[in-house]
Amino acid sequence: MDIARIGPGDWERFRAVRLASLSDSPAAFGSRYEDWLDASEERWRSRLTEVPLTLIAHDGVEVVGVVSGQSEGECWAEMISMWVDPSARGTGAADDLITATVGWAAGQGRSTYLMVRSDNARARAAYERAGFVDRGVPDGWPIDEPPERRMEMRL
Repeated sequence: MDIARIGPGDWERFRAVRLASLSDSPAAFGSRYEDWLDASEERWRSRLTEVPLTLIAHDGVEVVGVVSGQSEGECWAEMISMWVDPSARGTGAADDLITATVGWAAGQGRSTYLMVRSDNARARAAYERAGFVDRGVPDGWPIDEPPERRMEMRL
């Protein structure tokens, strides 16, 4: 599995994998497929500029996964928008994306955290295998929102 960092010039590859992720797993993301389907090239490029890290997993033929990372305060990086195509689940793609994101954060002296829906057992298991610790649903989580758990990997 190849993991590659992409930027604004790769917006078309990012568009394809991001739309696939939003279509396949709509409940897993804050964004909706409909919000991005007709997005302009400028909006796609902007997303790849504003979020400092976006990685794709490539199996030699297709892009089969994506993850992004952003700095949060002085000590943390947040892993966001993680997705692996159903055809590539169980192949190590998720592990490779997680490892690369955590490495990027650690290279800046930052620990990594993420938010994951409580009902996404497969994703939570992947994060736990990678060494993340489940810290539970944060206090004050909105009662009208599906619960999400904070998972952390400290340096």
